[in-house]
Amino acid sequence: MYDFEPIVEDNELKKVGLELMFMTPEKGSDDEWVTAVELAKMVELPLDVVKKKLVILKDAGIIRVKGINPKYWKFDNYSFQRMDEDDEVFKLLCSFDDVDFDRFFQY
Repeated sequence: MYDFEPIVEDNELKKVGLELMFMTPEKGSDDEWVTAVELAKMVELPLDVVKKKLVILKDAGIIRVKGINPKYWKFDNYSFQRMDEDDEVFKLLCSFDDVDFDRFFQY
């Protein structure tokens, strides 16, 4: 289905995807849109890794992109909710066993 290796245990993809999924206007630079550079700092991963993971998520149809230089990225909840439950990206992002939600929310 996707043009990359199986992502069942792709922790970097999960980190990028969840950060975008739980993005709030307070975290992003423009509403809930964020640049790859800002996102790389948030998830503490190299920029080239984050860019590759963004392409995977874009190909899966669950993030949107606007602009050219810089590109701004945003999670698309509508598309995510309509994904096939057997999709590898969907399964990865819905696997919350090892997720620290304190990272995303302040109680």
